[in-house]
Amino acid sequence: MAHIVILGAGVGGMTMAYEMRESARAEDKVTVISNNSYFQFTPSNPWVGVNWRKRDDVTLEAAPYLNKKNIDFIPVGAARVHPDRNQIDLTDGRTVDYDFLVIATGPKLAFDEVPGLGPEGYTQSVCTVDHAQAAGRAWDDFVKNPGPIVVGAVQGASCYGPAYEYAMIMDTDLRKRKIRDRVPMTYVTAEPYIGHLGLGGVGDSKGMLESVLRERHIKWICNAKVTKVEAGKMFVAEHNDKGEVIKEHELPFGYSMMLPAFKGIDAVFGIEGLTNPRGFITIDPYQRNAKYPNVYSVGVCVAIPPVEVTPVPTGTPKTGYMIESMVTATAHNIRAVLDGREPAEKATWNAICLADFGDTGAAFVALPQIPPRNVNWFKEGKWVHLAKVAFEKYFIRKMKKGSTEPLYEKYVLGLMGIKKLK
Repeated sequence: MAHIVILGAGVGGMTMAYEMRESARAEDKVTVISNNSYFQFTPSNPWVGVNWRKRDDVTLEAAPYLNKKNIDFIPVGAARVHPDRNQIDLTDGRTVDYDFLVIATGPKLAFDEVPGLGPEGYTQSVCTVDHAQAAGRAWDDFVKNPGPIVVGAVQGASCYGPAYEYAMIMDTDLRKRKIRDRVPMTYVTAEPYIGHLGLGGVGDSKGMLESVLRERHIKWICNAKVTKVEAGKMFVAEHNDKGEVIKEHELPFGYSMMLPAFKGIDAVFGIEGLTNPRGFITIDPYQRNAKYPNVYSVGVCVAIPPVEVTPVPTGTPKTGYMIESMVTATAHNIRAVLDGREPAEKATWNAICLADFGDTGAAFVALPQIPPRNVNWFKEGKWVHLAKVAFEKYFIRKMKKGSTEPLYEKYVLGLMGIKKLK
């Protein structure tokens, strides 16, 4: 019997647990460890941030659904991973032994890298459901006394879709309330141009997203480094293509949501041979760590280099399909090792995203993620808004059912008329 431990119960961790249980032998034990007792569908958080969704709409208690699939669940955070002795220390003092470890924790949110940034400072976040709930409460107060909005992503951020989504969703909500004319909006981003997305652009994402921002009367500042945030004021240094500061901005705001840079969680940070300097897990093409080959990793916590060097640092996003592909490859590779074979499955690191704009939306597919690409597809329309609403319900039902069906490939690519990724 082998004990396979999965660290994390988010989009990557829960899907990993279900796929691993299906791929493992009957006698193998699968355990999920998480600092939260619940699963949260993170892509819905921008809706929670304007109170279009409630917490219960996008979360579910993990234990009943995991236990139903014969998966153990420990709702206690990891204090430290010890890959040299195959153990995890938990925050309650317990120690868990493992034969295989899959790290699927997601990131640590590096708000501390910009003074005044984040929910403990002066800006909101939609990175977690707790943050999104707090953003929704602040939004309720803001719409009673509207003023300027600053929204976007700071230097080093790697997930730009939710920033664009939240900007457009706020715009839509304000128009529904008939107070949009009282709210100047500025989009601030480390991207070298609108629509870069950490991917070097996808299709005509630059022209299309610039057009959407113009249509919605949202100004923007690119190549932007946020130096500090004070109450009601953001300080932004705008750079040119050489990385030189060309303008300093002081942006007043009554409401602000800025996505932070990501790091690895404290439980793994600084473990030589396991992580890179930012604390992300280094892996080979088979999702396993080179120094500790019984440690695998999937999702946002995996180390992926930037697509290209930019004047202000930008990271590379890990989208849902990419995570799903990592999960499947990892489950198959661990089973191969259990059977005495070498891992052979590789994830398909393609980028697929549905971005909701409140009443319309944009979808993009980059195959592969790093140019040049076989598919470079970007479309905008009301159908994307409807598709994302449907996908939210579909994915949450999948988590309740414990299905291992490849939803991103089946659902998103079905909308494009593509049968299968290659």
